[in-house]
Amino acid sequence: MATTLSPRLERLDSPLRAAVADGPDGYCGVAPDEHWAEEVRRLLALRGATLLAHNYQLPEIQDIADHVGDSLALSRIAASAPEETIVFCGVHFMAETAKILSPDKAVLLPDERAGCSLADSITADELRAWREEHPDAVVVSYVNTTAQVKALTDICCTSSNAVEVVASIPADRTVLFLPDQFLGAHVRRETGRQNLHVWAGECHVHAGINGEELAAQARRNPHAELFVHPECGCATSALYLAGEGAVPKERVKILSTGGMLDAARELGAARATLSRSVLVATEVGMLHQLRNAAPEVDFQPVNDRASCQYMKRINAAALIRCLADGLDEVFVEPDIADRARASVSRMIEIGNPGSGE
Repeated sequence: MATTLSPRLERLDSPLRAAVADGPDGYCGVAPDEHWAEEVRRLLALRGATLLAHNYQLPEIQDIADHVGDSLALSRIAASAPEETIVFCGVHFMAETAKILSPDKAVLLPDERAGCSLADSITADELRAWREEHPDAVVVSYVNTTAQVKALTDICCTSSNAVEVVASIPADRTVLFLPDQFLGAHVRRETGRQNLHVWAGECHVHAGINGEELAAQARRNPHAELFVHPECGCATSALYLAGEGAVPKERVKILSTGGMLDAARELGAARATLSRSVLVATEVGMLHQLRNAAPEVDFQPVNDRASCQYMKRINAAALIRCLADGLDEVFVEPDIADRARASVSRMIEIGNPGSGE
């Protein structure tokens, strides 16, 4: 990633910029108060920019954003937005995806160091080597991958449509699924496909939400529903609990983050529902959107330590620096972007692209 400025990203004066410092855990020195919110809106207007925030971002970042959602949904919003500058509050692969779908727009990531352990779990060179071992295979990549990996992919998928994407591939074709081993296990379980090879990658946050914690929480909250992201290490345990009758099957839902929001709205609208509490197995930033969607429902994390350090690098100070200085701009080589865009487009052509991861 480069930090040189495009001509349209000249620096802007901001009274808060001088307070920004670079600490060991990211930018700091600015409080997310009313004055900060006013300054963010002013700088966005001066830049003619739209602000996108992922569901795992800090609550104050979600609240100030023009749009909040999953990475694919936000990237598609970026492509259709009238603004020529996109400020993407998320992690690096997400900003790359927005750039892939909006090649003529400037895409800014408020802190270029906001990476992703899942996207980093496979490189383009590793995928090339894997493809050489299975030359006739179809490569299916989760959207949580780098642009270089997407460029070597046949079809992308999201957690909400991964099963449908794999099911669309002829049964006699070998499938290489990457990079998340837990999502891959979910797809294999749902499709019953034996010629599906799964890369052994994981999101360190989701992998850390384990089955023992889930079972203990379920025992303490016997009437709660379970919303479990398929990236979680506890997804299999959730289905086991349902199969053993420890939790009624209808209360166990394996869902993408977009699916969780849909389910939360349905639960909030069902006034006669027996369950007024939900245990949520995903990154804790998601709780903010769930509670906004259904404030009368008690949403609690399965693991309250499941916080992504990379997501949380995008904070009040990082956003001010980004908007004032026009940094950090994300670039994707045109040939890489063209091939990566094709793999995303093939997914959309299959149907039901979902709202993202």
